[in-house]
Amino acid sequence: MAASPSTARAINDRLALGLLQREGPLTAGRLKQLTGLSRPTVADLVDRLTAAGLIAVVGEAGEQRRGPNAKLYGIVADRAHLAALDVRTEGVAVVVSDLVGGVLAEASAPIAGDVGTGPAVEQAVALVERTLKEAGADRLHTVGIGAPGLIDPASGELRDSTGLPEWHRRLVAALQERLPEARVSVENETNLAALAEQRDGAARDRDTFVLLWLGHGTGAAVILDGTLRRGASGGTGEIGFLPVPGTDRLPSATDCGGGFHSLVGAAAVAELAGEHGVTAEPGVDPVAAGAVRAAVTRAAPGSGQARFLDALAGRIAVGVASVVALLDPGCVVLGGEVGQAGGEVLAARVRDRLAALSPLPAEVRPGALGGGAVLRGALLTARDRAQEELFARPER
Repeated sequence: MAASPSTARAINDRLALGLLQREGPLTAGRLKQLTGLSRPTVADLVDRLTAAGLIAVVGEAGEQRRGPNAKLYGIVADRAHLAALDVRTEGVAVVVSDLVGGVLAEASAPIAGDVGTGPAVEQAVALVERTLKEAGADRLHTVGIGAPGLIDPASGELRDSTGLPEWHRRLVAALQERLPEARVSVENETNLAALAEQRDGAARDRDTFVLLWLGHGTGAAVILDGTLRRGASGGTGEIGFLPVPGTDRLPSATDCGGGFHSLVGAAAVAELAGEHGVTAEPGVDPVAAGAVRAAVTRAAPGSGQARFLDALAGRIAVGVASVVALLDPGCVVLGGEVGQAGGEVLAARVRDRLAALSPLPAEVRPGALGGGAVLRGALLTARDRAQEELFARPER
């Protein structure tokens, strides 16, 4: 069945806007080449999108060209402003961007563990408001939040989780109350990191892979056939609770001690580094990432640094082998601060140990974005949601 004229216009508009997002400013002639649409159709959509305030002339194609055909059209970046938050147990980081994802302002602040729920929420909200003011914006269209814990697949809300601060859950409602015009959503931090690594990082060529997060905490995210999988209760990837050999007990429903987290969490990695005489590079957070970076730099054969990396790779491979046996993803990305610090040196060691543990082939890659992947993923999802709404049906 042929599309109606209005549907065809909407499809063409989205196609053109998508190209302008990916390619940057384009002339009408270049839009015609890339879309395959006729010249009159392109002229019509350019007029329509300009009238809707979504695109504008931002320059000319070159000194040798003049006139209407040389005009460069680009998305009106300040049509909407977005915010992304990376919420951690010990603090929060914020970035404010325009509609195309250009960062306008960013900030972070610690939130002490002994601060009450109300004051902690107020500190986080105030940080968002200050960053928004610094960006020169007066309102937010969309806010994306990355946080540890389980996201209820039915409600989209952060579930109450033992061991995580109560202010995490209260923050979403507080932001929605203080920013009533904004669309506020929350996603598990590791899931956002995986989306960022797929879009801008180590998994750009993969539509199926698992991200293993190695930072302050431990987690995993699963992307199969290009789709993020959350599970029936939102718990896909809670690999920190995975019972593994090499620990002195089993994890419980409320404590991942004795699970995979006990082998590769930041505290366990820092302790392992100390056992091998590895001193962390100063100024790196977490300390475990500083220890791994120092070991990679000085890992001569037979040295304590090399033995530390070998031992760590053996621990990581236990969890990776379990993931590979269940999902056969073909690729595992070692994300987070520790994964990035280890780079290819650590990834190669894990790859070798995995080959001895599993009959299934799988690449092991270091993450490219490190701890910044969560904030990047939150910003990408906020941008996608805002553009989905604003680009859906331009006014005529």
